[in-house]
Amino acid sequence: QVQLVESGGALVQAGGSLRLSCVVSGFSLNDVDMGWYRQAPGKPRKVVASITRDGYTTYRDSVKGRFTISRDVAKNTVWLEMSDLKPEDTAVYYCNGPPPSWDEYWGQGTQVTVSS
Repeated sequence: QVQLVESGGALVQAGGSLRLSCVVSGFSLNDVDMGWYRQAPGKPRKVVASITRDGYTTYRDSVKGRFTISRDVAKNTVWLEMSDLKPEDTAVYYCNGPPPSWDEYWGQGTQVTVSS
């Protein structure tokens, strides 16, 4: 059974840093392209960063140079390191496989709030 559990969100001041974790079960990170997504209030969920099965990473323009996605296959974990956080980064952050095929697996997400 696929499960995705996000953690690490917090309230931080602008310019601060956070590390989000996503522990997965029911599948191997070697087999699925993974992404971190975020959803701000009243806005659609958008991909922030992604990492392919081969370890290739891509980023949304607004987070390039500030966010880093990584994974440890043995630990079944995907991370999102975030630095120089801005108020516009405030959102609920989720990890998941590629939509729409993985839409049924969205977890609870983790709240990131950046104060100015």
